[in-house]
Formats: sequence, C-alpha cells, structure tokens
Amino acid sequence: MSEQLKGLIIAAFGRHYLAELPSGEVVECVPRGKKSEVACGDTITLSRTGPEQGVIDSITPRTSLLYRSDAFKQKIIAANVTQLVVVVASEPSFNDELLARCLLAGHDQKLNILIVLNKSDLPQIAAAREQLAPYTKIGYRVLELSAKQDIAPLLPYLQDNTSVFVGQSGMGKSTLINAVIPEAHAATREISTVLDSGKHTTTHAKLYHLNSNSHLIDCPGVQLFGLHHLDFAAMERSFPEFLPYLGECRFANCSHSHEPDCAIRKATAEGKIDERRLKLFQQIAAK
Repeated sequence: MSEQLKGLIIAAFGRHYLAELPSGEVVECVPRGKKSEVACGDTITLSRTGPEQGVIDSITPRTSLLYRSDAFKQKIIAANVTQLVVVVASEPSFNDELLARCLLAGHDQKLNILIVLNKSDLPQIAAAREQLAPYTKIGYRVLELSAKQDIAPLLPYLQDNTSVFVGQSGMGKSTLINAVIPEAHAATREISTVLDSGKHTTTHAKLYHLNSNSHLIDCPGVQLFGLHHLDFAAMERSFPEFLPYLGECRFANCSHSHEPDCAIRKATAEGKIDERRLKLFQQIAAK
C-alpha cells in the first residue's frame, strides 16, 4: 500500500484536482469512485499512483463550506475559508438579489464578509454607492477601490484570512485578483498545462498564497446563487436588521409578506428596515 500524504487542494477542474504537499510539490489527483465532493481549500490525505499523480483517500473535517444549491444538486465553491469577499462594481450595475444571496450563504457559514465596490473611478460610482447604502447602514463593511489604479486599501482586509472572492461576471474580480497577486496569471497557465486544459475546461476555483497566513480563493463569475439548502429560519437570521424583531410577529410561521401584525413589515413601515431589503427577502424566500 502506498504511503499516505497530506495535501491542500489548490485547484479544481471537474473531477481533477491539484493538491499541494507540505514540501511544495504539486500532485494531480482524482477522488476514489465516481462521486466527488472535494472543494478548493480542502485538506486531504492522498496516495501516490505515479509521478506527480495520486488518488484522494479522505477529506479532513472542514471549518466551513461555501456552496450553492437548487432542488436537484449542489455546487461546492470553497472549503475552510474565513472570509467572503463579494465583488460588485459601478459599471456594469450589479444584481441586488445575487448580492443578497451571496451574503446569506456567507452568514450561514459564519464567515467574515467584505463587499468590495470596484471601479470607483467611474462616474457611475455615486449610483452604486447609493445602491449599497442599506448594507453599510446595517453594518456591512464596504470598501471602494479601483482594481486598475490601487488595490492597497484591500490588503489589510486579507491578512490572516483565507478569503474566497465571488461576484457576477464583469465586476472586475479577475483584475482585482491579478493586482493583488501578480503571478496569478502565470499560476493559472501552469495549472492549465498540468491538467491539460483541452480536456478539463471547467475551472471551479483556484487558491493562491498571499503569505504563509493569508490565502485567496478565486471562483468563476456567478450569475445565479441557489440557496435551496437554507430553510426559512436560517434566511431570517441572515438578515441582520431582522434580528431585533424575530419572534415578535403575531403568527409563529409569519412569512413577512401579507400576515397581519407582522413585526418585520411594521419595522419597515417605520423606516427601521430598508424596504428594498425586505422585498429582497420576500423574493428569495419565495423561491
């Protein structure tokens, strides 16, 4: 029986993964069996099957798992992360519901959350800032910057975190990653070469080391973020501004959409909860 080794998953292409060993060696590996539940950021044990090749034997218990789901399947995004960085931009305009869904998933895994408003040098920044005002009001950290001009303000937020970057296409997330880690382009080319990108074209996520205690996981742009795995109560608790009013509605199973004496709707009418945020909750909870 071959020696078991510990590794860190640093890239995922379909069912093919790259595992980084403590020595720095990178091994291409596949899971045993047909089912794969391995995520970028996982620590694993593997057995060698050849030069720079191996098979994944087990996944070390995770501290967090970020994923999206619908009624039929789930899509694993990243494991063992401590911070969710959601990248939005002034142009093109970002999707309010997609942002809210990303934040819900982050809350569910008890992650630190940072919203990065990119392209702050464009004239549309004022409208984007106004769109994010309800989030800053309830305590979300929002950082404005221009990835093409200066990413220095972002760096302190990344220290001592394993951060996963998510966002819809066109927000400048890749530009941001490449500015933070200039060698990211080269690393991507090397990964594609190792895994023969002609065969494995679906990249789920890639992990980069900022320093020994700080890491980034970059994910492909998302247009949908299903939350089928979250129940109604979990969604309620993940809207921070709802917390003071939960349990105060007349009906224990209040949907906060039409029932009389709804504490959430009453707080909204009194200006204590942003009306647009309540509508987002109703849209997400109804799906």
